[in-house]
Amino acid sequence: MSLFSTILSKLGIGDAQADTTPAAAPSSTTADATAPTGTGAASISQVDVSAKLDALAAQKGETLNWKTSIVDLLKLLDLDSSLAARQELAKELHCPEDQLSDSAKMNLWLHKAVLQKLADNGGNVPAELL
Repeated sequence: MSLFSTILSKLGIGDAQADTTPAAAPSSTTADATAPTGTGAASISQVDVSAKLDALAAQKGETLNWKTSIVDLLKLLDLDSSLAARQELAKELHCPEDQLSDSAKMNLWLHKAVLQKLADNGGNVPAELL
């Protein structure tokens, strides 16, 4: 199972058959909610990503700012947040090569890409986070 599929699964989004192809342009989560996926699904039910992650954060004993940090987002989901794991996830989501060599740039790109892909796969992500 890919790392991104694991993220989807932990959030209860779709059937964990993640679409990790790069998006041509940002899209509306409402339109994506009813659009067929590459797996032939007729529709995807919306999952409130923000509410789920906020609830998980409330249960944790440490402060994790998933809204701005990919490391905290991964920790919140009890996933490996090491540099190697983040690089693997970035490659899976087709991070540009020039971003992979700079961990700060990669982290920023990766955070936005993960939230966008969550939205693309049936997650309801607030527009200000995309």
